[in-house]
Amino acid sequence: MRQVQHRIEITTRGAGLYEFSPELERFVSDSRIGTGLVTIYCRHTSCSLLIQENADPDVKRDLDEFFRRLVPEGMDWVVHTLEGPDDMPAHIKAALTQTSISVPVIDGAPAFGSWQGIYLFEHRVRPHRRQVLFHILGE
Repeated sequence: MRQVQHRIEITTRGAGLYEFSPELERFVSDSRIGTGLVTIYCRHTSCSLLIQENADPDVKRDLDEFFRRLVPEGMDWVVHTLEGPDDMPAHIKAALTQTSISVPVIDGAPAFGSWQGIYLFEHRVRPHRRQVLFHILGE
């Protein structure tokens, strides 16, 4: 059993979904692990990770709009406003999604289904530099 780790940085331009499937696929290939499990972990509390369709860009738009409506800015009951009106909604959106995802590795590649990709889901309005860690375990 072997394990390998790697960190990438994703620069966002504001709220939205940012696919990084090619970076994950390259990491898994370079690890030379044929069978195993790769864990993807986001080191932040105001963005998250999603596995989602990567064929039709309308999916990204609709997901973004859904979360904007579900957790809008300007909720008057929110106490945590020190970092701006989008910060607490971003924390709530991250709590509703996930900051860690595991994907099986089969034949040296992440076992994504047809049309699946992995995304960083930025919940803040302004641009950020986000760190995502990859950890693969297998043989």
